[in-house]
Amino acid sequence: MYSTKDILKALKEVKKKGKKRKFIQSIDFIIKLNVDTEKTENRLNDELLLPSGRGKSVKIGVIAEGELAHQAKKPADIVITKKELTELAKDKKAAKELVNSIEFFIAQSDMMPLVGKNLGTILGPRGKMPKPVPVNIQIVPVVERLRKTIRIRTRENPFIQAVVGTEDMDDEALIQNVEAIMEHLDRKLEKGFDDINSAYLKTSMGKSVKLGAS
Repeated sequence: MYSTKDILKALKEVKKKGKKRKFIQSIDFIIKLNVDTEKTENRLNDELLLPSGRGKSVKIGVIAEGELAHQAKKPADIVITKKELTELAKDKKAAKELVNSIEFFIAQSDMMPLVGKNLGTILGPRGKMPKPVPVNIQIVPVVERLRKTIRIRTRENPFIQAVVGTEDMDDEALIQNVEAIMEHLDRKLEKGFDDINSAYLKTSMGKSVKLGAS
């Protein structure tokens, strides 16, 4: 596993080389795997809570009815009712735009069949099927947790690209997030860290910096 020193060195180089933009850039962690991800059994689609958070807010959507929908109006970015879900299914363009704009979805558990029927073909390929929750759940802590969560996902190519924060976060916070991802992969990959070929850090629009490079 890469050392704290390796991560810090790469972070400082990323921040030093990155051009200043008119917006705060995310910092991405890119990992190349020694795994055949063309085989579906080798793919990952996990959620991971970052110990230092993401650095900026992401949009959360809640699919619910009644009291749960009412409670979700304040913490969530959008609440989709059963009627609105059915209407979305009739407008594929609008549905795709909505799904692309939302990072995570939460759905009332008894509405999951309806979600699958109406939006499954859009949510599924994007790895965004909702997290089912009971109707009586306290929705605020669920939303707050997801705002600090990232998705670690592989498809046909053997790469993972995950947000570890933003360029204005301090190095210690970013290091904690990078190490959390590495520890997760060490647990989830069949051969642990040995299944990692190489790793890089970069800003959204900057050049990548390899970890452990001399």
